[in-house]
Amino acid sequence: MNKNISALYEIAQKETRKIIGLMSGTSLDGLDIALCEISGAGENTAVKILKFETINYTEDIKTEIRKVFARKTIDFQHLALLNEWIGILHADMVNDCLQKWNIPANEVDLIASHGQTVLHAPKFLHQQEKFPNATLQIGDGDHIAVKTGIITLSDFRQKHVAAGGEGAPVAVYGDYLLFSKKGENRIMLNMGGIANFTYLPASLNAEDVFVTDTGTANTLIDIYTKHYFPEKSYDKDAQISQSGTVNLELLSELKKDPFFRKSFPKTIGQELFNFDFVQNALLKTGFSTISAPDLLATLTRLSAETIAEAIGFVIKNTGIPIAEFTVYMSGGGANNPLLVRWLKELLACDFQKSDDLGIAGDAKEAVLFAVLANETVAGGDYNFGSKKGIPSVTMGKISFPD
Repeated sequence: MNKNISALYEIAQKETRKIIGLMSGTSLDGLDIALCEISGAGENTAVKILKFETINYTEDIKTEIRKVFARKTIDFQHLALLNEWIGILHADMVNDCLQKWNIPANEVDLIASHGQTVLHAPKFLHQQEKFPNATLQIGDGDHIAVKTGIITLSDFRQKHVAAGGEGAPVAVYGDYLLFSKKGENRIMLNMGGIANFTYLPASLNAEDVFVTDTGTANTLIDIYTKHYFPEKSYDKDAQISQSGTVNLELLSELKKDPFFRKSFPKTIGQELFNFDFVQNALLKTGFSTISAPDLLATLTRLSAETIAEAIGFVIKNTGIPIAEFTVYMSGGGANNPLLVRWLKELLACDFQKSDDLGIAGDAKEAVLFAVLANETVAGGDYNFGSKKGIPSVTMGKISFPD
């Protein structure tokens, strides 16, 4: 037997596994690195975060990624070079953290790398009949495995697409395994660049689980904050937007986009919600001279209303009173006081942060990919039924160090 296959078999038999989860989102903030101790699998999964750190991307890294990010026309050579480069960068970041934490690489069983999304193209968006849903994350797993010496699982979203999904949201699998609680209807709301949520029924019935993107969360706010204030990457504590006034006519125009009328579940990215998306609405409404505070307030309201409307629609279809739901927030949007205040006004639910469930919101997505890797190596079968958006599959390609 190949020594790497033998090592993987031994890892699968362990009572507990040390797995590093890596996550870099569409906001391009940096790489989240979560060293997790995971025991069990499936509904018996238990996670303890041993170490967590976010390594910020330099402006140079962001600039190189933006040359291909969410663009239809790119320099193909640059994409190929980036795939290798990002893999090496992420490996270096892992090695630096392990050295800082004084943890030898041979004490880590697996790395679970989400990679850096550069394009998300569900069929409804690309509208090319002969082509399927597509999504692309770069940061080659072989480079990470070779440079760290640790077996690496990567490219998780491709199996989701291959099994009929759109490649997102995949957090649903970890949400179900880690956060389901009998007797409590939960909405796990993640507000990163894009907002998505998972409905976890009080019955614990996997076939009733539901997940979808809702649209923009922080991405438009971040884009226009940087546009008006180049020294800022986001509207910290909503300091700018809270001084503005929502432009209702512009808000109405933004919400006319067909995406918001598309049936659930659905996924999206900056391929739609980008600088031009807002510019087109500004031209149509004649508000091209709108102030920065007013525009940011309007974009924040757009996020709040579209998130609330999506959650409200799904809750209504369950037939369960909205007051019997708890929304657990994570992602950068959970730290935006204006966005959170408006969500609480729009939805008569109990609101908490995912931190209250024992997983820090900043670490949640990295942890969830560690859980996906654990399922691929040591998990069993679970059935989410035949409904669209949640194929019952394990995910992740396996790369060996040598």
